[in-house]
Amino acid sequence: MRIIRVCVVGYGNVGREAVASIKQAPDMELAGVVRRAAGGKPADLPVATRVEELGPVDVALLALPSRLIPEAAPSYLQKGINTVDGYDIHGEAMLTLRKSLGVHAEKSGKVAITGAGWDPGTDSIIRMLFTAIAPGGITYTDFGPGMSMGHSVAARAIPGVKEAVSVTLPLGYGRHRRDVYVELDEGANFAEIAQKIREDPYFSHDLTQVIGVDDAAPLKVTGHGVKITRTGSSGTAHNQLLELKMKLTNPAATAQIMVAAARASLRIRPGCYVLGEIPPIDLLPLSREENIKKFV
Repeated sequence: MRIIRVCVVGYGNVGREAVASIKQAPDMELAGVVRRAAGGKPADLPVATRVEELGPVDVALLALPSRLIPEAAPSYLQKGINTVDGYDIHGEAMLTLRKSLGVHAEKSGKVAITGAGWDPGTDSIIRMLFTAIAPGGITYTDFGPGMSMGHSVAARAIPGVKEAVSVTLPLGYGRHRRDVYVELDEGANFAEIAQKIREDPYFSHDLTQVIGVDDAAPLKVTGHGVKITRTGSSGTAHNQLLELKMKLTNPAATAQIMVAAARASLRIRPGCYVLGEIPPIDLLPLSREENIKKFV
């Protein structure tokens, strides 16, 4: 079995979980962590400010805020390193990034996998499978209740916000409410910041309530969940009801999927892919034959 050398770029919630998942993978080795500053690291963890300091690297897991991915991923592809990211902005933005990274990946003969989290990511695959089973119908995705990492990061990036926790509350049938708890920098204007949060593309499509708090840290509870429901038809049958329900720890699930995608990146042709374009069997250790025997 070939051992894959993987580095983790960023050491926040997802980055720390990615390190743990790599260490548990039977076919992977942690090359190290790339951070802007090398201080404050565990004693047994290789940390560098440049990936070149870590020696040969096959895949870089970009555990970074989504809005940093379009700039960060090309720099690793140009160095001859596959990339995997958890970009979580749906729709046209995802298509644009896939196209852009595809140019860099094909030019360097490498692979980029974008949107390799649980949504977008594995939930996207479930929605595709549900639609294949019942082609006519409607799919509803209901998130939460729980903290959304992407929304929290987006709120935290607004000037004047010291800390933010965005909680997703499902209203049913694909509709959600966002309760955003913000701890402000001294002198920041709450009304202005609340308006900027509500106008941000992460929040503008949902009912959003911004709540000021003195300390946001105790609200950082990373449990989350999703329920995907499709009501539809298969051939002459019009009573098809398909459901998936999950409760999970957000950073751990995202990191584990990214690690699985890192494995798959060495089994497919150069280019940029979303998770739904990758055969699920390539996300798993062992050979295809062994996995067919085990799962089929």
